[in-house]
Amino acid sequence: MPTVVLMDVSLSMTRPVSVDGSEEFQRKNLAVHGLNMLFEHMASNYRLEFTSLMAFSSLWELLVPFTRDYNALQEALSNLEDYDKTCVEAALQGVSNVVQQEWGSACPCQVVLVTDGSLGIGKGSLRYSLQTLKQRGDDKKFPLPFPFPTKLFIMCVANAEELQMTDAMDNLEELLQLSGGDGQIFTMEGTLCMKSVQAMFGRLIDHAYSPFHAVLHCGNLSSDVQVFPRPEPIIMDEEVEPMPRAVNSDLEIFGFIEIADISSPPVISRHLVLPIAVNKVSEVDDVGTGATDELEEEPSASQMAGKSPNFCVLLHGSLKVEGMVALVQLGPEWYGMLYSQADSKKKSNLMMSLFEPGPDPLPWLGKISHLGPISEAAENPYGEDDSKSPFPVQPSAKRSYAQNVTVWIKASGLQTDVQKILRNARKLPDKTQTFYKELNRLRKAALAFGFWELLKGVAELLERECTLLPDSAHPDAAFQLSHAAQQLKLASTGDSQYAAFDHNIVAMHTDFST
Repeated sequence: MPTVVLMDVSLSMTRPVSVDGSEEFQRKNLAVHGLNMLFEHMASNYRLEFTSLMAFSSLWELLVPFTRDYNALQEALSNLEDYDKTCVEAALQGVSNVVQQEWGSACPCQVVLVTDGSLGIGKGSLRYSLQTLKQRGDDKKFPLPFPFPTKLFIMCVANAEELQMTDAMDNLEELLQLSGGDGQIFTMEGTLCMKSVQAMFGRLIDHAYSPFHAVLHCGNLSSDVQVFPRPEPIIMDEEVEPMPRAVNSDLEIFGFIEIADISSPPVISRHLVLPIAVNKVSEVDDVGTGATDELEEEPSASQMAGKSPNFCVLLHGSLKVEGMVALVQLGPEWYGMLYSQADSKKKSNLMMSLFEPGPDPLPWLGKISHLGPISEAAENPYGEDDSKSPFPVQPSAKRSYAQNVTVWIKASGLQTDVQKILRNARKLPDKTQTFYKELNRLRKAALAFGFWELLKGVAELLERECTLLPDSAHPDAAFQLSHAAQQLKLASTGDSQYAAFDHNIVAMHTDFST
Protein backbone atom coordinates (compact mmCIF):
# COMPACT_ATOMS: atom_id res chain seq x y z
CA MET A 1 0.00 0.00 0.00
CA PRO A 2 1.20 3.59 -0.59
CA THR A 3 3.11 5.37 2.17
CA VAL A 4 3.01 9.02 3.21
CA VAL A 5 5.99 10.20 5.29
CA LEU A 6 5.03 13.25 7.35
CA MET A 7 8.15 15.02 8.61
CA ASP A 8 8.03 17.56 11.45
CA VAL A 9 10.22 20.58 10.57
CA SER A 10 9.19 22.85 13.45
CA LEU A 11 11.70 24.66 15.63
CA SER A 12 11.52 22.01 18.36
CA MET A 13 13.15 19.55 15.94
CA THR A 14 16.28 21.74 15.91
CA ARG A 15 17.01 21.08 19.59
CA PRO A 16 20.60 19.82 19.96
CA VAL A 17 21.40 16.25 20.97
CA SER A 18 24.87 15.30 22.20
CA VAL A 19 26.11 12.26 20.32
CA ASP A 20 29.04 10.28 21.73
CA GLY A 21 29.90 13.22 23.97
CA SER A 22 31.66 15.13 21.21
CA GLU A 23 29.72 16.12 18.11
CA GLU A 24 26.29 17.72 18.44
CA PHE A 25 23.33 16.81 16.24
CA GLN A 26 19.82 18.13 16.01
CA ARG A 27 16.80 15.90 16.48
CA LYS A 28 16.01 16.62 12.86
CA ASN A 29 19.35 15.04 11.88
CA LEU A 30 18.45 11.87 13.77
CA ALA A 31 15.05 11.77 12.07
CA VAL A 32 16.61 12.24 8.63
CA HIS A 33 19.08 9.44 9.37
CA GLY A 34 16.24 7.09 10.33
CA LEU A 35 14.18 7.99 7.26
CA ASN A 36 17.19 7.43 4.98
CA MET A 37 17.48 3.97 6.51
CA LEU A 38 13.77 3.35 5.81
CA PHE A 39 14.04 4.59 2.21
CA GLU A 40 17.10 2.41 1.53
CA HIS A 41 15.23 -0.62 2.83
CA MET A 42 12.18 0.17 0.68
CA ALA A 43 14.36 0.76 -2.38
CA SER A 44 15.68 -2.80 -2.13
CA ASN A 45 12.58 -4.62 -0.84
CA TYR A 46 9.58 -2.42 -1.74
CA ARG A 47 10.61 -1.00 -5.12
CA LEU A 48 7.09 -1.30 -6.54
CA GLU A 49 5.45 0.73 -3.80
CA PHE A 50 4.70 4.44 -4.04
CA THR A 51 5.95 6.79 -1.33
CA SER A 52 5.34 10.49 -0.75
CA LEU A 53 7.18 12.99 1.48
CA MET A 54 5.48 15.89 3.25
CA ALA A 55 6.86 18.46 5.69
CA PHE A 56 4.85 20.40 8.23
CA SER A 57 5.04 22.99 10.96
CA SER A 58 2.13 25.45 11.26
CA LEU A 59 1.52 24.78 7.54
CA TRP A 60 2.18 21.71 5.42
CA GLU A 61 4.01 21.25 2.13
CA LEU A 62 4.19 18.37 -0.34
CA LEU A 63 7.91 17.98 -1.00
CA VAL A 64 7.82 14.84 -3.17
CA PRO A 65 4.56 13.50 -4.66
CA PHE A 66 3.97 9.74 -4.80
CA THR A 67 6.96 8.17 -6.52
CA ARG A 68 9.13 5.07 -6.74
CA ASP A 69 12.29 7.18 -7.03
CA TYR A 70 13.83 6.84 -3.58
CA ASN A 71 16.82 8.92 -4.61
CA ALA A 72 14.46 11.89 -5.03
CA LEU A 73 13.04 11.24 -1.56
CA GLN A 74 16.50 11.12 0.03
CA GLU A 75 17.56 14.25 -1.81
CA ALA A 76 14.50 16.10 -0.51
CA LEU A 77 15.38 15.01 3.02
CA SER A 78 18.84 16.55 2.71
CA ASN A 79 17.32 19.92 1.73
CA LEU A 80 14.83 20.30 4.58
CA GLU A 81 14.42 23.80 6.02
CA ASP A 82 13.33 24.83 9.53
CA TYR A 83 10.02 26.58 10.12
CA ASP A 84 7.84 27.68 13.05
CA LYS A 85 5.55 25.88 15.54
CA THR A 86 3.97 22.43 15.30
CA CYS A 87 0.40 22.01 14.05
CA VAL A 88 -0.42 18.32 13.65
CA GLU A 89 -4.09 18.84 12.70
CA ALA A 90 -3.23 20.89 9.61
CA ALA A 91 -0.66 18.29 8.56
CA LEU A 92 -3.18 15.43 8.88
CA GLN A 93 -5.67 17.42 6.81
CA GLY A 94 -2.97 17.78 4.17
CA VAL A 95 -2.37 14.02 4.19
CA SER A 96 -6.10 13.43 3.66
CA ASN A 97 -6.17 15.82 0.70
CA VAL A 98 -3.03 14.40 -0.96
CA VAL A 99 -4.05 10.75 -0.63
CA GLN A 100 -7.64 11.27 -1.82
CA GLN A 101 -6.48 13.30 -4.79
CA GLU A 102 -4.05 10.56 -5.86
CA TRP A 103 -5.73 7.31 -4.78
CA GLY A 104 -9.32 8.10 -3.81
CA SER A 105 -10.95 6.84 -0.64
CA ALA A 106 -10.80 3.07 -1.24
CA CYS A 107 -7.04 2.48 -1.38
CA PRO A 108 -5.45 1.67 2.02
CA CYS A 109 -2.49 3.84 2.93
CA GLN A 110 0.26 3.92 5.58
CA VAL A 111 1.15 7.22 7.26
CA VAL A 112 4.53 7.58 9.02
CA LEU A 113 4.49 10.65 11.27
CA VAL A 114 8.02 11.65 12.36
CA THR A 115 8.09 14.13 15.24
CA ASP A 116 9.84 14.86 18.54
CA GLY A 117 6.68 14.61 20.63
CA SER A 118 6.22 18.36 21.03
CA LEU A 119 2.53 19.04 20.58
CA GLY A 120 2.74 22.73 19.72
CA ILE A 121 1.33 25.74 21.57
CA GLY A 122 -1.89 27.70 21.43
CA LYS A 123 -4.87 26.95 19.22
CA GLY A 124 -2.85 25.01 16.66
CA SER A 125 -1.51 22.50 19.18
CA LEU A 126 -2.57 18.87 19.21
CA ARG A 127 -3.63 19.28 22.84
CA TYR A 128 -6.10 22.02 21.90
CA SER A 129 -7.38 20.05 18.89
CA LEU A 130 -8.19 17.01 21.00
CA GLN A 131 -9.84 19.07 23.74
CA THR A 132 -12.22 20.73 21.26
CA LEU A 133 -13.22 17.58 19.34
CA LYS A 134 -16.84 17.61 20.56
CA GLN A 135 -17.28 21.36 20.16
CA ARG A 136 -16.87 21.51 16.38
CA GLY A 137 -19.33 21.92 13.57
CA ASP A 138 -19.53 19.71 10.50
CA ASP A 139 -17.43 22.20 8.51
CA LYS A 140 -14.48 22.03 10.96
CA LYS A 141 -14.23 18.33 11.71
CA PHE A 142 -10.96 16.80 12.89
CA PRO A 143 -9.30 14.99 9.94
CA LEU A 144 -9.16 11.66 11.81
CA PRO A 145 -10.34 9.08 11.10
CA PHE A 146 -9.28 9.40 7.48
CA PRO A 147 -11.93 8.64 4.83
CA PHE A 148 -9.65 5.86 3.52
CA PRO A 149 -8.29 2.76 5.32
CA THR A 150 -5.04 3.70 7.04
CA LYS A 151 -2.31 2.61 9.42
CA LEU A 152 -0.71 5.41 11.42
CA PHE A 153 2.84 4.95 12.70
CA ILE A 154 4.16 7.70 14.99
CA MET A 155 7.97 7.87 15.18
CA CYS A 156 9.03 9.96 18.19
CA VAL A 157 12.60 11.25 18.24
CA ALA A 158 12.42 11.12 22.02
CA ASN A 159 12.43 8.41 24.65
CA ALA A 160 9.35 7.26 26.56
CA GLU A 161 10.46 8.88 29.83
CA GLU A 162 10.65 12.30 28.18
CA LEU A 163 7.17 11.94 26.68
CA GLN A 164 5.63 10.74 29.95
CA MET A 165 6.90 13.79 31.85
CA THR A 166 4.12 15.72 30.06
CA ASP A 167 0.83 14.61 28.54
CA ALA A 168 2.47 14.09 25.13
CA MET A 169 2.22 10.29 25.22
CA ASP A 170 -1.45 10.38 26.25
CA ASN A 171 -2.28 12.78 23.43
CA LEU A 172 -0.39 10.69 20.87
CA GLU A 173 -2.19 7.54 22.02
CA GLU A 174 -5.54 9.33 21.66
CA LEU A 175 -4.48 10.41 18.18
CA LEU A 176 -3.72 6.79 17.33
CA GLN A 177 -7.13 5.69 18.61
CA LEU A 178 -8.87 8.34 16.51
CA SER A 179 -7.16 6.98 13.40
CA GLY A 180 -8.72 3.59 14.05
CA GLY A 181 -6.10 2.12 16.36
CA ASP A 182 -4.47 0.20 13.53
CA GLY A 183 -0.92 1.44 13.99
CA GLN A 184 1.73 1.94 16.64
CA ILE A 185 3.81 4.53 18.49
CA PHE A 186 7.57 4.01 18.38
CA THR A 187 9.94 5.72 20.81
CA MET A 188 13.71 5.68 21.16
CA GLU A 189 15.26 3.50 23.84
CA GLY A 190 18.06 4.89 25.99
CA THR A 191 19.99 7.99 24.98
CA LEU A 192 19.23 9.88 21.80
CA CYS A 193 21.88 8.77 19.31
CA MET A 194 22.29 7.26 15.86
CA LYS A 195 22.10 3.70 17.16
CA SER A 196 18.86 4.39 19.02
CA VAL A 197 17.15 5.93 15.99
CA GLN A 198 18.36 3.03 13.82
CA ALA A 199 16.87 0.57 16.29
CA MET A 200 13.56 2.47 16.35
CA PHE A 201 13.22 2.55 12.57
CA GLY A 202 14.36 -1.08 12.48
CA ARG A 203 11.34 -1.99 14.62
CA LEU A 204 9.10 -0.10 12.19
CA ILE A 205 10.60 -2.00 9.24
CA ASP A 206 10.11 -5.35 10.98
CA HIS A 207 6.52 -4.48 11.82
CA ALA A 208 5.27 -2.89 8.59
CA TYR A 209 7.85 -3.16 5.80
CA SER A 210 9.34 -6.63 6.06
CA PRO A 211 8.96 -8.58 2.79
CA PHE A 212 6.81 -11.72 2.82
CA HIS A 213 8.86 -14.70 1.66
CA ALA A 214 7.19 -18.05 1.04
CA VAL A 215 7.84 -21.40 -0.64
CA LEU A 216 5.47 -22.36 -3.46
CA HIS A 217 4.97 -26.14 -3.69
CA CYS A 218 3.40 -28.24 -6.42
CA GLY A 219 4.04 -31.94 -5.98
CA ASN A 220 7.80 -32.46 -6.07
CA LEU A 221 8.44 -28.98 -7.51
CA SER A 222 8.98 -25.91 -5.36
CA SER A 223 10.21 -22.35 -5.65
CA ASP A 224 11.09 -19.55 -3.23
CA VAL A 225 8.87 -16.55 -3.88
CA GLN A 226 8.13 -13.09 -2.53
CA VAL A 227 4.48 -12.08 -2.22
CA PHE A 228 3.99 -8.33 -2.70
CA PRO A 229 2.42 -6.48 -1.05
CA ARG A 230 2.63 -8.41 2.18
CA PRO A 231 -0.66 -10.28 2.89
CA GLU A 232 -2.29 -8.77 5.97
CA PRO A 233 -3.82 -10.99 8.68
CA ILE A 234 -7.61 -10.94 8.57
CA ILE A 235 -10.18 -11.37 11.35
CA MET A 236 -13.40 -13.23 10.71
CA ASP A 237 -16.33 -11.35 12.27
CA GLU A 238 -18.53 -14.43 12.31
CA GLU A 239 -16.38 -16.27 14.84
CA VAL A 240 -17.33 -16.16 18.53
CA GLU A 241 -13.76 -15.42 19.60
CA PRO A 242 -12.19 -13.80 16.53
CA MET A 243 -8.53 -14.60 15.98
CA PRO A 244 -6.36 -13.10 13.23
CA ARG A 245 -5.61 -15.55 10.44
CA ALA A 246 -2.34 -15.16 8.57
CA VAL A 247 -1.15 -16.67 5.28
CA ASN A 248 1.23 -19.61 5.71
CA SER A 249 4.80 -19.36 4.46
CA ASP A 250 4.26 -22.71 2.66
CA LEU A 251 1.83 -22.29 -0.26
CA GLU A 252 0.60 -25.62 -1.61
CA ILE A 253 -0.88 -25.88 -5.14
CA PHE A 254 -3.47 -28.67 -5.06
CA GLY A 255 -5.11 -28.36 -8.46
CA PHE A 256 -5.75 -26.47 -11.67
CA ILE A 257 -9.01 -25.25 -13.15
CA GLU A 258 -10.07 -23.45 -16.32
CA ILE A 259 -10.51 -19.68 -16.21
CA ALA A 260 -14.06 -19.99 -17.58
CA ASP A 261 -15.06 -22.22 -14.63
CA ILE A 262 -13.68 -19.98 -11.92
CA SER A 263 -14.91 -16.89 -13.77
CA SER A 264 -14.27 -13.62 -11.88
CA PRO A 265 -14.53 -14.57 -8.21
CA PRO A 266 -14.77 -12.19 -5.24
CA VAL A 267 -11.39 -11.77 -3.51
CA ILE A 268 -10.19 -9.87 -0.45
CA SER A 269 -6.77 -8.88 -1.86
CA ARG A 270 -4.47 -9.34 -4.86
CA HIS A 271 -0.70 -9.81 -4.73
CA LEU A 272 2.25 -10.04 -7.08
CA VAL A 273 4.28 -13.28 -6.87
CA LEU A 274 7.99 -12.83 -7.64
CA PRO A 275 10.57 -15.63 -7.79
CA ILE A 276 13.56 -15.36 -5.45
CA ALA A 277 16.98 -16.51 -6.59
CA VAL A 278 18.60 -18.70 -3.94
CA ASN A 279 22.36 -18.21 -4.15
CA LYS A 280 24.30 -21.29 -3.20
CA VAL A 281 27.75 -19.92 -2.51
CA SER A 282 30.51 -22.08 -1.13
CA GLU A 283 31.63 -21.33 2.39
CA VAL A 284 34.09 -18.48 2.71
CA ASP A 285 36.24 -20.40 5.16
CA ASP A 286 37.09 -22.98 2.50
CA VAL A 287 38.29 -20.36 0.03
CA GLY A 288 41.90 -19.27 0.39
CA THR A 289 43.35 -15.88 -0.36
CA GLY A 290 44.67 -17.08 -3.68
CA ALA A 291 41.17 -17.77 -5.00
CA THR A 292 40.07 -14.13 -4.93
CA ASP A 293 40.85 -13.46 -8.59
CA GLU A 294 39.00 -16.60 -9.65
CA LEU A 295 35.87 -15.54 -7.77
CA GLU A 296 35.90 -12.09 -9.36
CA GLU A 297 35.86 -13.65 -12.82
CA GLU A 298 32.73 -15.67 -12.05
CA PRO A 299 29.40 -14.30 -13.35
CA SER A 300 27.26 -12.24 -10.97
CA ALA A 301 24.48 -13.76 -8.87
CA SER A 302 21.75 -12.12 -10.95
CA GLN A 303 23.20 -13.56 -14.15
CA MET A 304 23.36 -17.00 -12.62
CA ALA A 305 19.78 -16.71 -11.36
CA GLY A 306 18.57 -15.76 -14.85
CA LYS A 307 20.07 -18.92 -16.33
CA SER A 308 18.99 -21.39 -13.64
CA PRO A 309 15.56 -23.11 -14.02
CA ASN A 310 12.79 -21.84 -11.76
CA PHE A 311 9.43 -23.46 -11.07
CA CYS A 312 7.72 -20.09 -10.59
CA VAL A 313 8.65 -19.06 -14.15
CA LEU A 314 7.48 -22.43 -15.50
CA LEU A 315 4.15 -22.12 -13.68
CA HIS A 316 3.57 -18.58 -14.96
CA GLY A 317 4.19 -19.59 -18.58
CA SER A 318 2.01 -22.69 -18.30
CA LEU A 319 -0.96 -20.85 -16.83
CA LYS A 320 -0.66 -18.16 -19.49
CA VAL A 321 -0.54 -20.62 -22.41
CA GLU A 322 -3.18 -23.06 -21.14
CA GLY A 323 -5.65 -20.40 -19.95
CA MET A 324 -5.98 -21.92 -16.50
CA VAL A 325 -5.56 -20.91 -12.86
CA ALA A 326 -3.90 -22.80 -10.02
CA LEU A 327 -5.77 -23.26 -6.75
CA VAL A 328 -3.47 -22.79 -3.77
CA GLN A 329 -3.99 -23.48 -0.07
CA LEU A 330 -3.05 -20.55 2.17
CA GLY A 331 -3.92 -22.15 5.51
CA PRO A 332 -6.54 -24.36 7.18
CA GLU A 333 -9.72 -23.95 5.11
CA TRP A 334 -8.32 -20.89 3.38
CA TYR A 335 -7.70 -20.86 -0.37
CA GLY A 336 -6.58 -18.59 -3.18
CA MET A 337 -5.69 -18.76 -6.85
CA LEU A 338 -2.60 -18.12 -8.96
CA TYR A 339 -3.06 -16.76 -12.46
CA SER A 340 -1.30 -14.77 -15.18
CA GLN A 341 -2.37 -11.16 -15.59
CA ALA A 342 -1.20 -9.10 -18.55
CA ASP A 343 -0.09 -5.49 -18.02
CA SER A 344 0.38 -4.96 -21.73
CA LYS A 345 0.64 -6.98 -24.91
CA LYS A 346 4.19 -8.07 -24.11
CA LYS A 347 4.30 -8.06 -20.30
CA SER A 348 2.43 -10.23 -17.84
CA ASN A 349 2.83 -11.08 -14.16
CA LEU A 350 2.06 -14.02 -11.91
CA MET A 351 -0.64 -12.87 -9.49
CA MET A 352 -2.22 -14.42 -6.42
CA SER A 353 -5.72 -13.55 -5.20
CA LEU A 354 -6.96 -14.49 -1.73
CA PHE A 355 -10.50 -15.81 -1.26
CA GLU A 356 -12.58 -15.37 1.86
CA PRO A 357 -11.59 -18.00 4.46
CA GLY A 358 -13.93 -20.97 4.55
CA PRO A 359 -14.50 -24.41 3.00
CA ASP A 360 -16.60 -23.07 0.09
CA PRO A 361 -15.53 -19.50 -0.79
CA LEU A 362 -16.94 -19.82 -4.33
CA PRO A 363 -20.49 -21.26 -4.20
CA TRP A 364 -20.53 -22.37 -7.85
CA LEU A 365 -17.52 -24.64 -7.24
CA GLY A 366 -19.00 -26.26 -4.14
CA LYS A 367 -16.68 -27.30 -1.33
CA ILE A 368 -13.05 -26.98 -2.39
CA SER A 369 -12.18 -30.24 -0.59
CA HIS A 370 -14.65 -32.09 -2.84
CA LEU A 371 -12.82 -31.16 -6.04
CA GLY A 372 -10.69 -33.87 -7.62
CA PRO A 373 -8.83 -34.84 -10.79
CA ILE A 374 -10.80 -35.59 -13.96
CA SER A 375 -9.14 -39.01 -14.19
CA GLU A 376 -11.01 -40.19 -11.09
CA ALA A 377 -14.44 -39.35 -12.54
CA ALA A 378 -16.55 -42.12 -14.08
CA GLU A 379 -16.86 -40.04 -17.24
CA ASN A 380 -15.28 -36.84 -18.43
CA PRO A 381 -17.34 -34.04 -16.80
CA TYR A 382 -16.39 -31.71 -19.65
CA GLY A 383 -17.55 -34.16 -22.32
CA GLU A 384 -15.49 -35.71 -25.08
CA ASP A 385 -15.30 -32.44 -27.03
CA ASP A 386 -15.25 -30.03 -24.04
CA SER A 387 -18.81 -28.97 -24.87
CA LYS A 388 -20.08 -28.93 -21.29
CA SER A 389 -18.90 -28.06 -17.78
CA PRO A 390 -19.55 -29.55 -14.33
CA PHE A 391 -19.94 -26.06 -12.92
CA PRO A 392 -21.86 -24.40 -11.41
CA VAL A 393 -22.54 -27.08 -8.81
CA GLN A 394 -26.25 -27.24 -8.10
CA PRO A 395 -27.00 -26.80 -4.37
CA SER A 396 -28.85 -29.58 -2.57
CA ALA A 397 -31.31 -27.16 -0.95
CA LYS A 398 -33.45 -24.87 -3.07
CA ARG A 399 -32.45 -21.26 -2.64
CA SER A 400 -34.94 -19.00 -0.92
CA TYR A 401 -34.81 -16.43 -3.71
CA ALA A 402 -35.67 -19.16 -6.25
CA GLN A 403 -39.02 -19.87 -4.61
CA ASN A 404 -42.34 -18.06 -4.89
CA VAL A 405 -42.47 -16.33 -1.54
CA THR A 406 -45.65 -14.59 -0.38
CA VAL A 407 -44.95 -10.94 0.36
CA TRP A 408 -47.50 -8.39 1.54
CA ILE A 409 -46.06 -4.96 0.99
CA LYS A 410 -49.42 -3.23 0.75
CA ALA A 411 -52.82 -3.99 2.24
CA SER A 412 -54.21 -4.57 -1.23
CA GLY A 413 -51.94 -7.61 -1.69
CA LEU A 414 -53.25 -9.26 1.47
CA GLN A 415 -56.83 -8.42 0.50
CA THR A 416 -56.34 -10.03 -2.91
CA ASP A 417 -55.10 -13.31 -1.38
CA VAL A 418 -58.05 -13.47 1.06
CA GLN A 419 -60.56 -12.77 -1.72
CA LYS A 420 -59.00 -15.53 -3.83
CA ILE A 421 -59.66 -18.02 -1.00
CA LEU A 422 -63.28 -16.85 -0.64
CA ARG A 423 -63.95 -17.12 -4.39
CA ASN A 424 -62.73 -20.71 -4.38
CA ALA A 425 -64.77 -21.41 -1.21
CA ARG A 426 -68.00 -20.45 -3.02
CA LYS A 427 -67.19 -22.94 -5.81
CA LEU A 428 -66.63 -25.96 -3.59
CA PRO A 429 -66.38 -28.87 -4.13
CA ASP A 430 -65.28 -28.22 -7.73
CA LYS A 431 -62.39 -25.98 -6.58
CA THR A 432 -61.36 -28.08 -3.57
CA GLN A 433 -57.75 -28.55 -4.70
CA THR A 434 -57.23 -24.86 -5.55
CA PHE A 435 -58.99 -23.80 -2.32
CA TYR A 436 -56.61 -25.76 -0.08
CA LYS A 437 -53.57 -24.72 -2.12
CA GLU A 438 -54.32 -21.02 -1.61
CA LEU A 439 -55.32 -21.61 2.01
CA ASN A 440 -52.01 -23.34 2.83
CA ARG A 441 -50.04 -20.61 1.07
CA LEU A 442 -51.69 -17.93 3.19
CA ARG A 443 -51.30 -20.06 6.35
CA LYS A 444 -47.53 -20.47 5.85
CA ALA A 445 -47.03 -16.78 5.22
CA ALA A 446 -49.02 -15.86 8.34
CA LEU A 447 -47.01 -18.31 10.47
CA ALA A 448 -43.74 -16.97 9.06
CA PHE A 449 -44.72 -13.39 9.94
CA GLY A 450 -46.31 -14.34 13.30
CA PHE A 451 -49.58 -12.95 11.97
CA TRP A 452 -51.88 -15.04 14.25
CA GLU A 453 -54.76 -12.58 13.96
CA LEU A 454 -54.94 -13.20 10.21
CA LEU A 455 -55.56 -16.92 10.76
CA LYS A 456 -58.39 -16.16 13.21
CA GLY A 457 -59.91 -13.61 10.84
CA VAL A 458 -59.89 -15.96 7.82
CA ALA A 459 -61.35 -18.73 9.97
CA GLU A 460 -64.27 -16.46 10.92
CA LEU A 461 -64.77 -15.53 7.25
CA LEU A 462 -64.97 -19.23 6.29
CA GLU A 463 -67.51 -19.88 9.07
CA ARG A 464 -69.59 -16.95 7.80
CA GLU A 465 -69.42 -18.33 4.22
CA CYS A 466 -70.62 -21.65 5.57
CA THR A 467 -73.74 -20.05 7.04
CA LEU A 468 -74.43 -18.15 3.81
CA LEU A 469 -74.35 -21.23 1.56
CA PRO A 470 -77.55 -21.51 -0.56
CA ASP A 471 -79.85 -24.51 -0.26
CA SER A 472 -78.69 -25.71 -3.67
CA ALA A 473 -75.05 -25.93 -2.53
CA HIS A 474 -73.35 -29.30 -2.38
CA PRO A 475 -73.28 -30.70 1.18
CA ASP A 476 -69.53 -31.30 0.88
CA ALA A 477 -68.95 -27.52 0.77
CA ALA A 478 -70.20 -27.00 4.33
CA PHE A 479 -68.04 -29.84 5.66
CA GLN A 480 -64.88 -28.51 3.92
CA LEU A 481 -65.44 -24.91 5.08
CA SER A 482 -66.02 -25.97 8.69
CA HIS A 483 -62.97 -28.25 8.59
CA ALA A 484 -60.72 -25.51 7.15
CA ALA A 485 -61.95 -22.92 9.69
CA GLN A 486 -61.28 -25.31 12.57
CA GLN A 487 -57.71 -26.04 11.35
CA LEU A 488 -56.93 -22.32 11.03
CA LYS A 489 -58.18 -21.67 14.57
CA LEU A 490 -55.97 -24.45 15.91
CA ALA A 491 -52.94 -23.02 14.05
CA SER A 492 -53.64 -19.54 15.45
CA THR A 493 -53.14 -20.84 19.00
CA GLY A 494 -49.44 -21.45 18.31
CA ASP A 495 -49.68 -25.10 19.34
CA SER A 496 -46.68 -26.92 17.85
CA GLN A 497 -48.91 -29.77 16.68
CA TYR A 498 -51.08 -27.58 14.43
CA ALA A 499 -48.85 -24.51 13.89
CA ALA A 500 -45.92 -26.32 12.32
CA PHE A 501 -44.68 -24.44 9.27
CA ASP A 502 -44.30 -27.57 7.13
CA HIS A 503 -47.76 -28.90 8.08
CA ASN A 504 -50.42 -28.61 5.36
CA ILE A 505 -54.20 -28.60 5.80
CA VAL A 506 -55.60 -31.47 3.72
CA ALA A 507 -59.16 -31.79 2.44
CA MET A 508 -61.64 -33.58 4.66
CA HIS A 509 -62.47 -37.03 3.33
CA THR A 510 -66.21 -37.32 2.54
CA ASP A 511 -68.31 -39.73 0.49
CA PHE A 512 -71.59 -38.53 -1.07
CA SER A 513 -71.73 -41.16 -3.82
CA THR A 514 -74.69 -42.98 -2.23
